[in-house]
Amino acid sequence: MRILFVCNKSPYPPKEGGAIAINALVEGLARAGNKIRVIAVASDKFPVKEDEVPNDYCSKTGLEIVNLDLSINPLHAFLNLFSSRSYHVQRFISKVFEERLIAILKEEEFDIIQLETLYMCPYIPVIRKYSKAKIVLRTHNIEHLIWEEIARGTRNPIKQWYLYHLAKKLKTFEIASLRNADGIAAITEPDSRFIMAKAPGIPVEVVNFGVTLADYSKIPSSNPLPRDIFHIGSMNWLPNEEGIRWFLKNIMPEVNHLHPDLTLFLAGRNMPDWLTNYGRNNVEVVGEVEDAWDFMAGHGTMIVPLFSGSGVRIKIIEAMLAGRAVISTSKGAQGLGCRDGENILIADTRDDFVSAISRCLADPAFAKRMGDNARAFILKEHNNSLVIEKLSLFYGKLIGNTAS
Repeated sequence: MRILFVCNKSPYPPKEGGAIAINALVEGLARAGNKIRVIAVASDKFPVKEDEVPNDYCSKTGLEIVNLDLSINPLHAFLNLFSSRSYHVQRFISKVFEERLIAILKEEEFDIIQLETLYMCPYIPVIRKYSKAKIVLRTHNIEHLIWEEIARGTRNPIKQWYLYHLAKKLKTFEIASLRNADGIAAITEPDSRFIMAKAPGIPVEVVNFGVTLADYSKIPSSNPLPRDIFHIGSMNWLPNEEGIRWFLKNIMPEVNHLHPDLTLFLAGRNMPDWLTNYGRNNVEVVGEVEDAWDFMAGHGTMIVPLFSGSGVRIKIIEAMLAGRAVISTSKGAQGLGCRDGENILIADTRDDFVSAISRCLADPAFAKRMGDNARAFILKEHNNSLVIEKLSLFYGKLIGNTAS
């Protein structure tokens, strides 16, 4: 099949959750013999230069980068209050991007055009005009639900009103976009159920994140696990920042009291100033790391204090593949299919987190067994070759080729 990916961020380099998720499908579909082409946004948040992308990657993906300014403009944000358009989405609308997309559609015919995330949906009318391809929307999250949850947790009444206002307009656009696609690839079963309720009649397939072992060639260490805890994730994603803020305020004081020698390592890009300057004992802010796999394999137990968001947390999957015990909220673990106490530890309260961390520290054999079970689970349930096969069958049904 001939497949065009229209992406809100570049799949290369695959160092951040969204990019990793896109890249897994792009490379997997290319390996399966499909002809792939990619047009992607680069921004101040996720900067990429085409001349820094390896030639072999460009040749197999046809990757093209269009730079957009996605920074928050206070004046535009204020004026948007008087518009029915979603400010979240509006920032991705670009004449330059549209012109390049049109040029690609004129140059080549496609069977499938896959939009990565809701934020590429403003280009659906352009695609309909210049292509007969089936449009598949891949939902990494149910976006408006994230902002509703963030608004509920906001104490400042003015800020809360504003966030609810943004979420309401985003919801209107999101539901309309679900109904405008020819098919939807949901990343989790809960997201799939939501989509089917809001967009009845639109074909939906659960296409989870899959791992390709060749991309994780380094074997996790079998040595005793370090006696520390860690978190890795982009801090310009608000749910991550909110979760770590909660953890530092509510969990670390008690954990430090019980385990004075325990250190929390925080890794990820775009650390906010308040965290970079945190300056407390037993908390080391590492920032962006060159190799996330090396970072996770070099530390002990992963913590995921996430209270908003949908979709699936890719860094949890990678940590489990690295054989690390993971302690997560129910929200953080949703969509993975894990079982509490078997291959993950679920902690939704302060006491739950403290208890789970203490158990992993007190019983290294237990922590290792959890990590081994987690790795076995990922190898069985998140195999990218199976994910690609499932997605290919879905594509085939959409274009009327049941043999695909």
